[in-house]
Amino acid sequence: MRAPSLYGHFDSKLTIIGAMFGQAWAEFDATAAAKESGLPDDPRTALLAVATTWLDAMAADPERNALMNQRPIPGFTPSAESYAFAVQTIERLHHLLDRSGVTDPDASDLWTAILAGLASQQNANDPGGERWRRLVPRAVDMFLSEVGPDTTRRKKTP
Repeated sequence: MRAPSLYGHFDSKLTIIGAMFGQAWAEFDATAAAKESGLPDDPRTALLAVATTWLDAMAADPERNALMNQRPIPGFTPSAESYAFAVQTIERLHHLLDRSGVTDPDASDLWTAILAGLASQQNANDPGGERWRRLVPRAVDMFLSEVGPDTTRRKKTP
């Protein structure tokens, strides 16, 4: 497709990037939705399944991972329409955390930071390998030991 034809559908390059961003999140959200009903009741097992699904998706397409999670395009900010799919995915996470008895208000931020770090390291240092993927069970255990349903929240130190 030539640029003039492409710009008949999109106003600018950033609009194209926005459409790609929205499509990436829509596709991941569809994957998450399909797995959601089959998640086990056990919090660790459910979070392990969610984390593995996420890491596998991000490792399978490092460029898409960067677009979805790292904002590599200068000047790009997703529109509300394309960002809605990312929000929907986070709402799924909140539902799973609630169902798992995780009430810490920072839990979803901690969760996404852990998984983003694992995905970034896997893509940068062992593409196609297992080096960081094999750490997912330990990461889930660490997460639950900090914010899990049977955990007393630690007091913040000044």
